[in-house]
Amino acid sequence: MSDNSPSPGFIGRLTGALDAFIQRWLPEPLVIVILLTFFVFAAGILFEGASPVAMIGYFGDGFWNLLTFAMQMALVLVTGFVFASTPLFGRLLGAIARRASTPGQAIVLVTLVSLAASFVNWGFGLVIGALFAKRLAREVPEVDYRVLIAAGYSGFLIWHAGLSGSIPLTAATPGNFLEDEIGLIPASETIFAPFNLILLAVIAVGLPFLNRTMLNHGGRVVRAGDLHLEDADEGTPHVKADTPAARLETARWLGWGIGGFGLAYIALQVLTGAFALTLNTVNFAFLFAGLLLHGSARNFLDALDAAVKGVGGILIQFPFYAGVMGMMVGSGLAASLTDLFVGGANATVLPVLAFLSAGIVNVLVPSGGGQWAVQGPIVMPAAEALGADKARVLMAIAWGDAWTNMIQPFWALPALAVAGLSARDIMGFCVLVLFVSGAVLMLGLTFLP
Repeated sequence: MSDNSPSPGFIGRLTGALDAFIQRWLPEPLVIVILLTFFVFAAGILFEGASPVAMIGYFGDGFWNLLTFAMQMALVLVTGFVFASTPLFGRLLGAIARRASTPGQAIVLVTLVSLAASFVNWGFGLVIGALFAKRLAREVPEVDYRVLIAAGYSGFLIWHAGLSGSIPLTAATPGNFLEDEIGLIPASETIFAPFNLILLAVIAVGLPFLNRTMLNHGGRVVRAGDLHLEDADEGTPHVKADTPAARLETARWLGWGIGGFGLAYIALQVLTGAFALTLNTVNFAFLFAGLLLHGSARNFLDALDAAVKGVGGILIQFPFYAGVMGMMVGSGLAASLTDLFVGGANATVLPVLAFLSAGIVNVLVPSGGGQWAVQGPIVMPAAEALGADKARVLMAIAWGDAWTNMIQPFWALPALAVAGLSARDIMGFCVLVLFVSGAVLMLGLTFLP
């Protein structure tokens, strides 16, 4: 079958139907979070007996709780975009992208790169997947751009089972809030456990080919060239330095100096054993590597001007999600929803029920760390009481949290900003990833040794 076969198979027809449905019915992410706010407000009153005044208070009190995180996410987008716009990194992306000569190869390649980057660090995966997809669209202009960006985002599915997974890393950290109840659970029993590595391998093999089948969806095909997108890897023009101020702005020694200064700190952290791959570390490295590789403040600022155009959605929508989270936690809705799933469980089915409850809670409380604070104190004591495998149950929560990110615009915002698309452009394809991966993960969490 060719990449542009006129006769879609079952997967193609299903993908086309899902895409058509999403295109018609899915509003913009800001509208989604406003509707979600009203839904959780009403649910807290109806199911938890909270008063309207209390629910409004929970919303307002929580509204700014993700302010630091929102700034971090904005910087993920900005610093990643600026780094990718350096000539050196542009050439590197281009060299990898040139390995793809057909739309199918482009889809497989971007999925693999996104999976690898997301395993290393979730923030890195989010921005690299979208940036690499844009570069691939230049090399293979006939590829369906919406499927390409969806494939670049789909690698984010594995982040919570990777090296930056906040739930398994928290559970392995001495002094964490559940240590007295369940003890420490080392990463060797969670991230590097055989069942988790097998799940990662199955997804790494299957997801690229699932994404490739979605090319032949029989619906509207969008080419990157039709959208007149700006490229992040074109470099920036040199400015004529005819004044002392302009000479300073274009002085390469200034960019090289401050870039090297910042990266020296990273090197010291590595040499002293204090280095940890966190969101702040990724942003720090992107920022100073960008300064170094752009070579001058003027080139860096020109790239920054292009980068900041996409952060509006992050800065406005994340506080709304924080308000929703405040209502979920403050009213007891999050705890009640979790308890509803695990209340009658046994040791065999608890991992799957924990996975499903985490997926549902993630739609309403899209924060790995925040979700663990809500669900961990309920699910993990239940696992211990039932004699269930605590590490497996913990990873079920982590996988569930990552699973419904495929339909959660909260996490897709940075990638969409880079890509120049809206949520409805990719969510139809992501829904299919959600269905297939959900079945694989539930089977694996139940039956893998």
